[in-house]
Amino acid sequence: MNTASAPEETGAESLRVHETLKALYGYVRPHRWTVVLGLLLALVGAAGGLLQPLATKALVDRLSSGGTLATILLALTALVLLSTVAEAFGAYVLERTAESVVLAARRSLIGRMLRLRLSAVDRMQPGDLMSRVTSDTTLLRAVSTQAVVNAATGALTLIAAVVVMAFLDALLLGVTLGVVVVVGAGAALVMPRIGQAAERSQAAVGEMSTGLERVFGAFRTVKASGAEQRETARIEASARRAWRHGVRGAKWEALLGTADNLAVELAFLAVLAVGGARVASGDIPVSTLIAFLLYLFYLMEPVYKLVEAASAYQEGAAAISRIQEVDRLAAEPPAADRPVRAGAAAVRRPAAVRFENVSFRYGPGLPYIHRRVDFEVPGAGMTAFVGPSGAGKSTVFSLIERFYETTGGRILVDGTDIRQWPLSELRSVIGYVEQDAPVLAGTLRENLVFSAPGATDDDIRAVLVRTRLDTLVERLPHGLNTLVGHRGSKLSGGERQRVAIARALLRRPRLLLLDEATSQLDAVNELAMRDVIAETARDTTVLVVAHRLSTVTDADRIVVMDAGKVRAIGTHQELAVEDELYAQLAATQLLVPAEHPAV
Repeated sequence: MNTASAPEETGAESLRVHETLKALYGYVRPHRWTVVLGLLLALVGAAGGLLQPLATKALVDRLSSGGTLATILLALTALVLLSTVAEAFGAYVLERTAESVVLAARRSLIGRMLRLRLSAVDRMQPGDLMSRVTSDTTLLRAVSTQAVVNAATGALTLIAAVVVMAFLDALLLGVTLGVVVVVGAGAALVMPRIGQAAERSQAAVGEMSTGLERVFGAFRTVKASGAEQRETARIEASARRAWRHGVRGAKWEALLGTADNLAVELAFLAVLAVGGARVASGDIPVSTLIAFLLYLFYLMEPVYKLVEAASAYQEGAAAISRIQEVDRLAAEPPAADRPVRAGAAAVRRPAAVRFENVSFRYGPGLPYIHRRVDFEVPGAGMTAFVGPSGAGKSTVFSLIERFYETTGGRILVDGTDIRQWPLSELRSVIGYVEQDAPVLAGTLRENLVFSAPGATDDDIRAVLVRTRLDTLVERLPHGLNTLVGHRGSKLSGGERQRVAIARALLRRPRLLLLDEATSQLDAVNELAMRDVIAETARDTTVLVVAHRLSTVTDADRIVVMDAGKVRAIGTHQELAVEDELYAQLAATQLLVPAEHPAV
């Protein structure tokens, strides 16, 4: 059994290496000529170092013959200056290119993440996704440019040094390579462990980001529950795991660096012993031994570069693997530059919606949320969806927006299957107010125009009056430019709901989806919002999920849902008489009558 698994693991590892190198080339390819320039400059610097031992040999031979040293010293000085300038400029070029690679990777990753389908995001942790944009992309900096150049220059200069050393004395070269191969074999066993430690460390960093995102997403609840220490311990556990794997990786990297130094030092001792004997026997001159020893120490740099490149590759491979995971997640197509068809913006007729035998579940093996749902909303007016919790009411909106794809049946908007609509165009005609009415960090103005960036000041003033936000703006210290805090923490729940409704109205949608959009409003503001919704419904198709009886009684039609099916459709008066479930809902707390304000 063990013998059978070994080839499979080798094949899987080879496939992973191939995919990693292919992905790495994809990041480097737009900057390949800049990398080539950096490589050439690095080779010029390496060539200067490669010639110095030969120049030293010539210097020693000149001293032995009593010749002048001025020419050789000038040549050595020029060589050092040239190689230093070339290396410095090459290092700048590579660092600048590395930053460009990281920027491109982050732009691509951010664009991909914001286009992920909700079904894909549901399977991931937001904090872990964020860590892939931050810490994982940072690891690309070293592996994308410096590691590539280090590997190339290290290999080329190592080969060149070995050729020159063979020319100086083949026997001493054999002694050197023998020692290096023995130590290098041990180092090769260490490198995969660096990659494993780096991948586990990055995963732990992702867990830490997830924990922080979890806490700050419910910061008041954490404090009110006295859970600071428990949550601190949870996040610290991830931090300790990251530390532990990071230390483990550092241990293997230190061992790898020690092996590099050990190989050179052992080779030096072996060459010194064998070379000294050869000088004593007259087989080689002392200048040759000196030059050979200088080359031996010179070998440290290319070997170190190769080791550093291998180490950076292991860390970078772990980062690329995590980044590639995001690339494999299901994503929506990029939004078109002009999502609305010619003439569509001028036609603001109410949208017609039809569900035809729609079935839906979140994944294979999971229970169905919708079972052959069938209803039609022909146009303007308000349609309310009622039913017990878990009946699938809010899912209707998620399917219309194509946050999720139907499992069976089809949904039509204006008589066209929504899968045939360009996604950006479909959403451009819809205004959507979520159940939680999220408000984004930033100013009140930024939140209002989030769905309609082209809204004018007159448009904003009009919608503020309609949603009774004008008095709020007057109270705020900086008016519309007041910061609302993380997730709108400086606003009340009712104010956040009104901001969300105003944001949707500014979009001037043909189809307005309101998911319990007035649940946190007091009676006065709820009554005002009912008037706004009724006015909007005159020229807009309005779909409402509501638990308040007052909202339902105003609806032109009511769709009663139960256990993922449409149970009945009608007006309040019809359903109160004809449908037992609706009559029960209307008489219980599931549909609570709103208290009308005293006049």
